[in-house]
Amino acid sequence: MGSVDERGWRVEAEGRAYCLHVVLVKREYVLPWVQFLYAEGTEDTVRAVFSTHDVEVQGRGLTALLLDLASQRVSLLRQPFRADAFAASAGPQITALEVRRVEQDTST
Repeated sequence: MGSVDERGWRVEAEGRAYCLHVVLVKREYVLPWVQFLYAEGTEDTVRAVFSTHDVEVQGRGLTALLLDLASQRVSLLRQPFRADAFAASAGPQITALEVRRVEQDTST
């Protein structure tokens, strides 16, 4: 199992992860990879879409995260503490993390 480093995410060293654990400052989510639909993004923003929630990540060098999401090997995303979001890092880094519930359209 990999470790969470200054990037803000953990990648499983061997095989796929069963779920994505998202740790925010005041709340945590566990999203099963079987509900993963797609991911999209740039160097600065990545969006991972699950059937029930959208996970939006902002930061630097996030192409690496996008590739890890594509292989479904990410087991943990951690929101940085306020001071950590401003710390300089030479490599990829998460500076903000948000989870939004997908509203189901119940109209017929």
